[in-house]
Formats: sequence, C-alpha cells, structure tokens
Amino acid sequence: MASRLLHRLRHALAGDGPGEAAAARPEAEQFPESSELEDDDAEGLSSRLSGTLSFTSAEDDEDDEDEDDEETGPDPLPPGDRTSGEDAERSPPPDGQRGSQLLARQLQDFWKKSRNTLAPQRLLFEVTSATVVKDPPSKYVLYTLAVIGPGPPDRQPAQISRRYSDFERLHRNLQRQFRGPMAAISFPRKRLRRNFTAETIARRSRAFEQFLGHLQAVPELRHAPDLQDFFVLPELRRAQSLTCTGLYREALALWANAWQLQAQLGTSSGPDRPLLTLAGLAVCHQELENPGEARACCEKALQLLGDKSLHPLLAPFLEAHVRLSWHLGLDKRQSEARLQALQEAGLTPTPPPSLKELLIKEVLD
Repeated sequence: MASRLLHRLRHALAGDGPGEAAAARPEAEQFPESSELEDDDAEGLSSRLSGTLSFTSAEDDEDDEDEDDEETGPDPLPPGDRTSGEDAERSPPPDGQRGSQLLARQLQDFWKKSRNTLAPQRLLFEVTSATVVKDPPSKYVLYTLAVIGPGPPDRQPAQISRRYSDFERLHRNLQRQFRGPMAAISFPRKRLRRNFTAETIARRSRAFEQFLGHLQAVPELRHAPDLQDFFVLPELRRAQSLTCTGLYREALALWANAWQLQAQLGTSSGPDRPLLTLAGLAVCHQELENPGEARACCEKALQLLGDKSLHPLLAPFLEAHVRLSWHLGLDKRQSEARLQALQEAGLTPTPPPSLKELLIKEVLD
C-alpha cells in the first residue's frame, strides 16, 4: 500500500512539473523582457514626430538671450496617447492595425486644424547671405533674406537686403503703434562690441527670420503700413533711381522683385504702388525692346484701374497701350476710344504725359 501511494505521488509530481511549465510559458511570451526596449523606441518615434511637426528644433535651446524665441507649434499627438505605429505592430490590438490607423487619423486631424489656425498664405523668411559692408566711416552687416510664399516650388523667391538698423527701426515703429501685439515679440538687442563675429551674425540671422515670421503671423501686424514699407519701399526707390539713370536692365530686375513682393504680401503696400510698379515694368520692357511684355503690364494696370477716370495714371497707361498695340498689330480700338473720351472731357491733356515722365516725377514716400 505504502509503495503504491509513493508511486502515485511520484507520478503526480512528475506530471505537475511539465504542466506548470507549459502553463507559465504562454504568459512569459505575452510579456517579453524586450517590452522596455519597445517603450524606448516609441518614445523616440514620438519625439521625432514632434520635431517634424513643431516649429522648434534642438538648436534653439543653445541660443543666448540675443536670440528671438521661436514660435512653438501644437503637439501633434494628444496628451495621454503617444502610442507609435511601431508599438502597434509589435503588440497589435485585437482588431489588427488599429494603432497605426489611429496615428494616421491624429496626424490628419492635426494638419486640418493647422490649416484653419495658421495665417492664410503664410510667408517663410530665410537669410541666404550676410555681408560685412565697409562704407567709411561706417561699417555694417547687410542681411539678404529670401521671402518664400505659396506657389510653384521652382519659382525663384523674392529677396530683400536690409541692415540691423532697418530691422530696429521697424521694431521701434511697430512697438509705438501696436503695444499689445508687440509685447510678445522679441528682438535681438544691440551690442556694443563683437557685432561682426560669425557667431553674432548667425544668431541675428536666425532672430531676424523669426522676427519677421512672428509679425507675418499676426493679422493686425501683417497689414501694418510700416511692415509693408519695410518690404517694398526700398526696392521701389532703387528701381526708380536706376530707371531715371537709364539702367533699364538692372531696374527691371528690381521692379519685378518689388511686384513679386507685393503679390506675396497679399495686401496693398500703398494706393498707387502696384500701379507704379507696373509702370516701371512697362517702361523698362519697352526700352529693352520687349513690346509684348510692356503691353501685358499696361493691360494689367488698366484692369486694376477699372473705371477710375480721374486717376493720373489712367491716360498714360491708355496711351502706352494704344501705341504698343499698334506696334504689335493688335486691337487698340477700345483703349483709343477711352483715351479720346478723357481728352474730350478735359480730364487729360493732349497728348497725355508718358509713363516714363510720371515715373521720374513721382515721389516715393
């Protein structure tokens, strides 16, 4: 009896051991030790996504107090739900790819919200070069910025060249007029020394990019006349000066750049500046023997003028359009009849002043 009981006990012990091991094995497979590594991977993926979708980078933490604080974008993933697509694949939920689908849906929602919250046709600014200019007795750094707006990616962006004093004047004028919106916008302070070191120039370049980006993001500041003047007025003055001295090819590039700037800014930089820009383009194209381009500029100006019969530029544009149409063998009857009606009403002299004459006499302020 005792031997049978001992034999049964041995068999029971031998059977329970493999059974327990077999029951424990699936649980061990469900929670592998590598799960900590997966958590690290998920955190790394989440940080990479955040870096891609936000407006800051790791380099911003190294900037000193001269650097403007960069605008931070919204978090791409909602709090409490930062599961990455990689985790979803390694530990799939009961319905398979639900984790990755959730991430894709979150990213789509983020971009939809971004389109609704960001400024329409927001511009980007990039300092492409910085040159130390020695003009005795002064010495300064000239920053060249590319103004990148919506449009074909292969289109050459508009450019402006400004020095620190230009940015400082803009900041001072906007602070005086818009104390509330400008309170949150930083500006690199003036330094008494080491203004021409590579480090200072690099930091200021970054700060100027952020400064203009912040101004462009606030509607109240984006439409401010001082900001419009900052972008367009220096270009128009240089283009006018070159046109008056007969350097039409150099002037043409500046007129075209000014026109592109005004189109990208999206708001009128002055009541007559688009028309003056088109006048400059038409004069330069005509002097460079491009009558087709000159006529197209006149047609664009006439569209902008509409039925403003008292505008001083209407008759000169009509006269140029008639003359260029005759040169190209195109229909000129409508413009000719409109010009004749203005002359008969005594609204313009006969013959009217030319576009070049008005362009030379115009005072840009």
